[in-house]
Amino acid sequence: MMRIGLFLLTNLAVLVVFGIVFSILSAFFGLGSVHGAGGVNFGSLAVMCAVYGMVGSMISLFLSKWMAKRSTGTVVIEQARNSTEQWLVETVAKQAKAVNIDMPEVGIFDNSQPNAFATGWNKNKALVAVSSGLLHTMTPDEVEAVLAHEIGHVANGDMVTLALIQGVVNAFVMFFARIVGSFVDRVVFKNEDGPGIGYFITSMVMDILLGFLASAIVMWFSRQREFRADAMGAKLTGRNKMISALDALRPAEQRPDQMPESMQAFAISSGQSQSFSIANFFRSHPTLDDRIAALRNAN
Repeated sequence: MMRIGLFLLTNLAVLVVFGIVFSILSAFFGLGSVHGAGGVNFGSLAVMCAVYGMVGSMISLFLSKWMAKRSTGTVVIEQARNSTEQWLVETVAKQAKAVNIDMPEVGIFDNSQPNAFATGWNKNKALVAVSSGLLHTMTPDEVEAVLAHEIGHVANGDMVTLALIQGVVNAFVMFFARIVGSFVDRVVFKNEDGPGIGYFITSMVMDILLGFLASAIVMWFSRQREFRADAMGAKLTGRNKMISALDALRPAEQRPDQMPESMQAFAISSGQSQSFSIANFFRSHPTLDDRIAALRNAN
């Protein structure tokens, strides 16, 4: 689940920074001010939050591939050094051609857990990477299916759609964070002369808190897209290969510490336990049982 986790963390950091900049420009320089004598101007606030929210999400999207490489230590295959690397590049090239996208970069990252991810701001500027553990533990047919799953994410434009959804979520987070900040400033700190310290501190805290809670919406979206990527994997390589690949990921679910937490939402395997809890609302992936059942029940 590597792709979305890193995107969310980057987005949250950008959101907080933009929130601080937004507040400073508004309070001290009057740029895009949303405060007046009667309190908050809701119309201006909504417009400003929409602009900042979408821009923050787009920045996270454009940084996604660079951050993925850095956080996982992915080494892009510039020139195949052995038969395995040559096969990986040729397989991804074949699948990319089948779904009519440009050839992605192909990379390998050192991790004992079988995993893979795809990311990038554009379906024609993507990165597909697999772990060393995946190459060592899966059969060629299973690796082929995993690659097809990741190509499915790219071809379906999941990162771009994710960024648009995240942008809308960001706008709501910033809007309500500043409503709460203004309320605390006026009611608790009794400040009637414009935004004060209560507004700044409360808004920043609420940006983080609401941003975390709102990630449940993005995670729900992620779970739905996994089913589509599995379906693409089955279409490109065959249903049995995709099911076999998912079955091979079962041991990885028992070892959630193997993948960097910031990247877990981008991978084919989430490394999460399947017991029910409130944490399931923040799962980026459906359970393997649900994914396999969906493939078996597909027409």
